[in-house]
Amino acid sequence: MMKVTQRLLGPVTLLLLALTFWMGLWVTPPDKVQGNLVRLLYVHPPIAWVALYVSFGTATIASCLYLWRRTRSDAMDRIAHCAMEISVVFIVLTLVTGSIWGRPTWGVWWAWDARLTSTAILGVFALAYLALRRANDDPTVRARRSAVFAILTAINVPIIHFSVVWWKTLHQGASVLTSTGQLNVHGSMLWTMLIGFVGFTLLFFWLLRERYRLEVSRDARVRTRVDEALATRRSEGA
Repeated sequence: MMKVTQRLLGPVTLLLLALTFWMGLWVTPPDKVQGNLVRLLYVHPPIAWVALYVSFGTATIASCLYLWRRTRSDAMDRIAHCAMEISVVFIVLTLVTGSIWGRPTWGVWWAWDARLTSTAILGVFALAYLALRRANDDPTVRARRSAVFAILTAINVPIIHFSVVWWKTLHQGASVLTSTGQLNVHGSMLWTMLIGFVGFTLLFFWLLRERYRLEVSRDARVRTRVDEALATRRSEGA
């Protein structure tokens, strides 16, 4: 069952993303206020969802599991590392699509808005996490320090989430639900948006699976080279 699910992950992801773009461009109607610009609603919020909650959240949870002795393993460290790399990509896409949306709406490509700034800061933290991993060659020390850093930087995620509530910002509020739990979008627009959320979430897990495989292969090659070097030294000593 697991193998079948893994084989279907890629095709299903591609299908849902294609369906999202098709419905977003040709099925859903333009907005009364934003016109065709509203079609970014089917791309930008799902990308931000993956960047802030799915990928960064996965990295944080895997880091917590690594620090907990009962679940500590190299696999948790690899998952945290791979998820953080993907998070960097989606954070950049979030800022880019947000800027494209903001230019005709706000009149500028960038504003020092609370949500935009805090999201950019999270991207810097994610890059710092990746840099930290290169700063130490000891796998155990590297994994432990990286895990602690990931957990500390995750504090920024709720700040991003509630920034539109805590401060007066240019960025609009929640895209799907209001503070009272009512829907902001309806009909085909809602279905297209939900399909986009599922599609981009599955895209993350597909990328995570493929990136994890590459990391396992890289570690295996490193171990092989180390074993070969040790064997060479032993033969020279003999």
